[in-house]
Amino acid sequence: MTIKSVLRRHKVTHSIIILIRKIQYEIIPYIIANFNFNIKRVFRVNCLYRKSRYEKLKEIKNKHIGERCFIVATGPSLTIEDLDKLKNEVTFSMNSICLAFDETDWRPTYFGIQDIAVYKKFESHIEKLKSDCKLIGDVILTQKNIPDDYFVYPLNFLNHNVDHHEYNTKFSNDAFAVVYDGYSITYSLIQIAVYMGFDEIYLLGADCNYSGNMNHHFKEYGHVDPSFVLARDKMISAYLEAKKFADRNNIKIYNATRGGELEVFDRVDLDTLFF
Repeated sequence: MTIKSVLRRHKVTHSIIILIRKIQYEIIPYIIANFNFNIKRVFRVNCLYRKSRYEKLKEIKNKHIGERCFIVATGPSLTIEDLDKLKNEVTFSMNSICLAFDETDWRPTYFGIQDIAVYKKFESHIEKLKSDCKLIGDVILTQKNIPDDYFVYPLNFLNHNVDHHEYNTKFSNDAFAVVYDGYSITYSLIQIAVYMGFDEIYLLGADCNYSGNMNHHFKEYGHVDPSFVLARDKMISAYLEAKKFADRNNIKIYNATRGGELEVFDRVDLDTLFF
């Protein structure tokens, strides 16, 4: 008889051990990480420390006041023709969009990435990419040396690394202080776009549709989120927070995605936006 089988027969003891492990491996690390993050934020925001990698973000604060932008996600509904339409627009994009560059002359004005596994896949593409700035979540700094000309932003994962029954996030309009995780890089880029002064934001390729056929990306690259079954609900819960903030602050966020399951924002027809 194994130790596990014995413990399972003694349910109270088993439950106590599970609770102790949860506290040891999830709750305490979260408390420590959150404390460290907030201490660093206080020093940074109050100009008590001015040598952090985040200082570069000040260069783009309010750079686009009153302008519109497009945030191009990489859902399967996106097409090369869509990208070609955006050549004269200010655009953000992310992750595997690099794989489309041999099919179009379009390039994103701003490029973002915050997943270390995805960054490692596309590191060489990102180095060659010509854009106004490359936005990198600081979690990547823990494993990679990032060039000095990249714009590093402070990503707060909140309690998203701890198992919980309710999805939650926050929305920040000050990317220098904090960018809150919203279960996707798209959510981070919305916060950064607001920090830059955009008040009209269009989402494209934000399908929020993680089907069982595993066709989850515009360009497949062998990366599968192990929690993709829950990804839709998580992302929509975050977009609801973005919608609340936008409505309170006279910022317009529209969904120009072709199809998909994101109904939080008013939908617009992409083809009608260029006349």
